[in-house]
Amino acid sequence: MTDFLHRVAIDWHKTLERILEEASRHGADGLLVFDLDSTVFDNRPRQARIVREFGAARGLTPLTRCQPWHFTSGWDLRGAVVACGYPQAEADAMYTELKAFWQERFFTSDYCRDDVEIVGAPRFLHALDGVKGRVIYVTGRHEAMREGTEACLARCGMPRPSKGGHVQLWMKPTLEESDDQYKRDVHQHLRELGTVLAAFDNEPTHINDYAVKFPEAVAVHLATDHSGREVALEARCVSIPHFAY
Repeated sequence: MTDFLHRVAIDWHKTLERILEEASRHGADGLLVFDLDSTVFDNRPRQARIVREFGAARGLTPLTRCQPWHFTSGWDLRGAVVACGYPQAEADAMYTELKAFWQERFFTSDYCRDDVEIVGAPRFLHALDGVKGRVIYVTGRHEAMREGTEACLARCGMPRPSKGGHVQLWMKPTLEESDDQYKRDVHQHLRELGTVLAAFDNEPTHINDYAVKFPEAVAVHLATDHSGREVALEARCVSIPHFAY
């Protein structure tokens, strides 16, 4: 997940240190907002599992050996197929069927259990929780994925949500709802809950929205991967590669 590391400043770790200091000063009034996919979770194991299962179902042996590192260009299924050993033309030919197979599985509670943590995320999240900062997970995942998401948070050792508690997990009501619109809709709810000190998201569109709507907050872009939309980052967004510093 290194496609965007050229955006990362040499002293990016200082941003995390500053956010932790601010969280310790604000206590329970300070909100730390985190996306999940490609922000605190690496979902490439989930992606690779789906490709392996597609390979097994269709008798495509090279795909049954797909691993997370075959995803070198974000969520690019064609690229993963090529990395598994197929020529581009064959990857293009199987894409429509593979994408439909992927779509049926990726946005489910069962498959999201396969995710692993972005390096350093559990430690940083617990550091924020330890100084009483309020961790709010705001994700484009939908409610039917809650059980698997909470199980994965527990397995990865991240702060776990409770209804109305210090740590919360906000999810879309349905899969069909737009991620972009859902995240914009929650901005007002965040204002009502407290002071947003920092927001973390891998999607340039989403972190740009936080940067504009919460000018006093630190807007942190995770330089992991994203959906591929060509969106320039707002100038004040800070890109980091992970949370280990």
